[in-house]
Amino acid sequence: MSTELIKVTINGKDFEIPKGARLIDVCRENSFDIPAFCYYADLALQASCRMCLVRIEKMPKLQTSCTVICTDGMVVTTQSEEIDKAQRSMLEFLLANHPLDCPVCDRGGECELQELTFDWGNLEERFIEQKNAQPEKYLSPMVANDPQRCILCKRCTRVCDEWMGEQAIEAGNRGANTVIGTYGGWLNCSECGNCIEVCPTGTLLDGTYRHQARPWELNQTVSTCTYCSDGCQMSLGSRGTELMRIVARDRYVNGHNGEFLCIKGRFGHPFVNHETRIRTPLVRYKKGGKLIPATWDEAIRFAVQKLGAITSTHGRDSIAVVGSPRLTNEALYCLRKFATEVVGTQNYAVADAFSLRPFFENLGGPLATHRDIRYASTIVLIGGEPEELQPLTGKQIRQAVRNGGAKFILINNTRIRLREQASQFIHINSGAEDAAVLALADDENISLAARKMGVDANELSVARRTITETQGDVVIMFGAEVSTEAQAVIAQFPNLLGGGGYRILLHPLPLFNNSVGAHDMFAGSKNIDELLDAESESVRAMYLAGSLLPVHLDRTGWLDNLDFVVQQELFETELTAFADVVFPAASFAEVDGTFTNSGGLVQRVRKSIGPVHQSKSDWMITAQLAAELGHDFGFEMSASDVFREIGERITAYANLRYPLLKDESNPVQVRQTVVSPRNLAKEFESIRRAVENMSDTGEKISEPPPVGHELFKLGTLTGKIPQFHLLAAGNPKPETFRISPLYQITVDDQLKREPAMAT
Repeated sequence: MSTELIKVTINGKDFEIPKGARLIDVCRENSFDIPAFCYYADLALQASCRMCLVRIEKMPKLQTSCTVICTDGMVVTTQSEEIDKAQRSMLEFLLANHPLDCPVCDRGGECELQELTFDWGNLEERFIEQKNAQPEKYLSPMVANDPQRCILCKRCTRVCDEWMGEQAIEAGNRGANTVIGTYGGWLNCSECGNCIEVCPTGTLLDGTYRHQARPWELNQTVSTCTYCSDGCQMSLGSRGTELMRIVARDRYVNGHNGEFLCIKGRFGHPFVNHETRIRTPLVRYKKGGKLIPATWDEAIRFAVQKLGAITSTHGRDSIAVVGSPRLTNEALYCLRKFATEVVGTQNYAVADAFSLRPFFENLGGPLATHRDIRYASTIVLIGGEPEELQPLTGKQIRQAVRNGGAKFILINNTRIRLREQASQFIHINSGAEDAAVLALADDENISLAARKMGVDANELSVARRTITETQGDVVIMFGAEVSTEAQAVIAQFPNLLGGGGYRILLHPLPLFNNSVGAHDMFAGSKNIDELLDAESESVRAMYLAGSLLPVHLDRTGWLDNLDFVVQQELFETELTAFADVVFPAASFAEVDGTFTNSGGLVQRVRKSIGPVHQSKSDWMITAQLAAELGHDFGFEMSASDVFREIGERITAYANLRYPLLKDESNPVQVRQTVVSPRNLAKEFESIRRAVENMSDTGEKISEPPPVGHELFKLGTLTGKIPQFHLLAAGNPKPETFRISPLYQITVDDQLKREPAMAT
């Protein structure tokens, strides 16, 4: 938006506002309440509900404020008898065919139509004709539909198109016969549920939660998603000891993701109260024996005795400490403290899919937040598939292109769905991402890179020219496909390509909710692959918080060489079968802490319910083990004390405290160290040699991947959700839409997709 200010008068009061501001937004920001159903910020205008009417001086009739851009000197009236009468008439029309049975509607208490009707009161109902009653139905395993409650605001169709790029749900027919639905009656989409979130009435509903609780029965707790690295803020609705639902509704939370959530964030919570949660500590008293329930004191003592014996016999480095990137910063910090200060081992690592250490060690510019992505002028994506692995990032790219006019350069070996938004799609050979990095960093290598990528050299020249001619922000993203050397080069792009009228921002695409925080907390750690390679030689015991990835478990031999394994987990997994002691860990809904997302935002995780069964927070388990070994961490059972020490000892988090993170609408970004220009001759030479050794006839994947091919994969957490099993089996269409498909379809194991990497 322009920085130039103009003057407008609203209800007799003068305001200075940015030129180009929309009138309805200006009114609301200045506490003039403007009712609207169809208007939704940053979506295409609909102007169909006619509720946002205002009087503008020198205009002959009432105007819809959602379609008006403010001009200098504009005089606006938002409240008058004329406006009130018009708005009441529109509300009467909306209610003419709408059921008036709010007590039985699942949206009761959160319905915008209900609230506006109650706010005004004394509305006339002059229509006595029979209403077009239609039966309730399911549109998918996740989405239920009560079509008779629809007021045709078309928010759902617009978010499906503009946020998700799927157009799975659309309006059909015309006039009074218009209906919202989908082709064939069954949704085949990413099942994000954003259509449910933005629906102002009870038309689209959460098919996994409806009729289970009323909103006023729920305690709302603002927290952060536990799945991907986008770090979406959400409201956890709990009743008693049960987590009932998750929403991002703006009446409860105002995070950087707005009301956006993906399928995992919105529907992926039933694992919290799942019946197969580990209930008590488990101890295997002898090799080959069974895991036996034990008390906490007994399990802690047993673990400490065994670890102490192995340390005495084989030395401190015989103990390995491994943390999951799903844990909170507090849990990971305590793990590292345990490894370095209590055990004194050099063998500690994070079990992540790929390490970000080369990137952060060479970081030459600031990280891009998701807001930066939305308002960028140029976006470059090398590898990755955000719409499946980081859905909020994919949504921000679409919005930047559609609403902000950003140029989007996509470099990928697969025709992912985001190519539809790309101003330039460079379809490269598989495994040639490093060649793309080399070409963008140094134009002298364009010919070599183009040959190995299987593209015309001019395509790379155009991409490089687009970056250097940008006016505004350039955001460069990369996925797991780039090598460690290429990560270092990308990190120096602000120094290699910077200058002119643009600023280069960087945005890595790690897989997990706290991958960035794990890097920050585990400074000086080994790469997990390096640690596992050393297992057979020196490491005799492992203390593991969370689980390893399937790719790590597939490595042969290393587990058999361990004398002792301690693990803290939510569920019994493939790895707990090898563990000698298993501690029941609390889920994200049962702990206080922080995550750090891919944009460097430090976000609060808040306790919504008490620990399930006998579970404890991961950091508390680690502190209890340390205490048994004679080391008191001094955190007094307080996560805020842990975070205070993080703020004192880790430079990027200097002086941060929980109170500073209280307002999710004003997020705090960590201050990662930005290094001066580096000599990357060694990295360039390594990349150049690797590129020269690439084949000139690589493979390009021309078939677009199906929607949900990553989102719907079953993992340790999503596998506990019945609806995910249907989606993983191809989302089969049931015989009838009147009842949930869970009661109609039995999933054949042969239809299930391969397990997810991100469990």
